[in-house]
Amino acid sequence: MAKSEIYRELCVRMPARTYSIFIGRNILRDSDFLRRQVSSRQVLIVTNKTIAPLYLSYMQESFSDRQCDVLALEDGEVYKNERSLFQIYNLLIEKKHHRDTMIIALGGGVVGDISGFAASTYQRGVEFLQIPTTLLAQVDASVGGKTAINHSQAKNMIGSYYQPNAVIMDLNTLHTLPLREFRAGLAEIIKYAILVGGVFLLQVQGALKSGLATNAAADLPEIISKCCQIKASFVEKDERDTGVRELLNLGHTVAHALEAYTQYNRWLHGEAVAIGLYCAAVLSHQFYGLDERTVELIDNLLSLAKLPRRIPKDINLQNLRALMDKDKKIKNNNLRFILIREVGDCYLMDTVPEANLWSVLQSVVEGE
Repeated sequence: MAKSEIYRELCVRMPARTYSIFIGRNILRDSDFLRRQVSSRQVLIVTNKTIAPLYLSYMQESFSDRQCDVLALEDGEVYKNERSLFQIYNLLIEKKHHRDTMIIALGGGVVGDISGFAASTYQRGVEFLQIPTTLLAQVDASVGGKTAINHSQAKNMIGSYYQPNAVIMDLNTLHTLPLREFRAGLAEIIKYAILVGGVFLLQVQGALKSGLATNAAADLPEIISKCCQIKASFVEKDERDTGVRELLNLGHTVAHALEAYTQYNRWLHGEAVAIGLYCAAVLSHQFYGLDERTVELIDNLLSLAKLPRRIPKDINLQNLRALMDKDKKIKNNNLRFILIREVGDCYLMDTVPEANLWSVLQSVVEGE
């Protein structure tokens, strides 16, 4: 049995629950550590068929002293739906899991979102542990308590706010992550760099220049930790997206529409976010005063991360625009965007004229 090395423990303080985020290495091989996080005598590990062969055996060994059931879902955003959700419910009921059970999410953002939603609704709420294995899930999706499944016409439309008992990040899982998946997580890191600016922006920029896009930056653990700290600070102030937390949706209005347009088959979430970030920068520049150098900076960061930044020519912009009207960020029939005054200063705009939006969509098409 390996001994874990905890790089950082962060505390998230919510009204209903205070919990820790553990960031380290060899945690999944440390049975004693894992057992300390789980008091229940029943656990259901929800994972997917990509992750299961890599890490599931460590989890099963750790919880061999209690009832430990497993569900391995198909891998991909397209499976974050009601069918997968009911697979979880069905197994919980079949195996007679009680109200004191714990659901453990072992995987990326899809596994975490759907497992969290199941935990929030099974018997009106059971314990929940997040073990994110992708960069995107570690820096964003696993922190903050948003859980959901997708509808065919809109992403994350059916969900809840439900905080986990703990979040455990074993950085060793990033060594088995395909490069495309790793780079998708960089989009959320760049989002946080735009939101806070300053030293963190310079750190991310330097890391990208020194090989972060190939998973080779020495300061990746510190960057992950900083992203978690940033997100936790937003969530602690505004758990339910009624104020400052909405800024975390930077780039996501266009991103979610792109994902729904292609039925979640074409882009990874982070790739769609990258396009959305560039769209937000262009919109901010063309109509709301963001200087051109900042647009170029954001474009360069995304390029260094080897992420897409433009809308492909084969996307029908009218259909894409129609999908934005199903975005859950709409209030009072207004489609709202997070815009950028300057790096480190973002804000919510709920009165973007249709002509402005349409002009930007046309201008960010590939090759235009």
